[in-house]
Amino acid sequence: MTGKLSGRILPPDYRYFEHWRHDPTAEQPAESEPGISPEAHVRDSILGPWTRVGARTSLMETEMGAYSYIVTDSSAAYSTIGKFCSIARDTRLNPGNHPTWKAALHHFTYRSVSYQLSDQDDDAFFDWRRADHVTIGHDVWIGHGATILAGVSVGTGAVVGAGAVVSKDVAPFSIVGGVPSKPIRERFPKAVQDGLLALAWWDWQHDKLAEALQDFRDLDADAFVEKHS
Repeated sequence: MTGKLSGRILPPDYRYFEHWRHDPTAEQPAESEPGISPEAHVRDSILGPWTRVGARTSLMETEMGAYSYIVTDSSAAYSTIGKFCSIARDTRLNPGNHPTWKAALHHFTYRSVSYQLSDQDDDAFFDWRRADHVTIGHDVWIGHGATILAGVSVGTGAVVGAGAVVSKDVAPFSIVGGVPSKPIRERFPKAVQDGLLALAWWDWQHDKLAEALQDFRDLDADAFVEKHS
């Protein structure tokens, strides 16, 4: 995936959680532009409106949907992240992978130019990495220090516990944790899950989100679905 990245580079002392609180005296990103820490490294990635990328975080060939944020010291490669995702610090999405079926694991075989072994790197290896894509649904919470391994899909509304290593797909609205991760429980009964998926509030326009804000704050999920369906 390639694409131009548009967004405002934030000053070094910018703390976006503070600035998300309404403070008319504070310097803020221009409206809905992505906010990218000057210490972040973002390459060939696409960021939706209202997104935030924290300090010392790396994004490579990754698409992140509107309102999602990934905080400090994290990385994502060859990944698609939905809208409204909350990704804590020290997380890894699709971390480096090695060809376990070959004679050598070391990356001299595919980063050969750096070792003066060849005048070209192994494009087939990187095509394999891209094909082993990570997909994160909407409104997913990924806890501190979690790792999502290559090829995994995490469903909408899911929670990944801190420190988890996720090697298998995660169902929507489920909570997983541990190494390797295992299901802990579902967040809601099936009817509420279906109602939220049908409602798809994450696709609402900004004005509609503002109108429903008090309901997001005050209502449980089942009451929210009943009112807005």
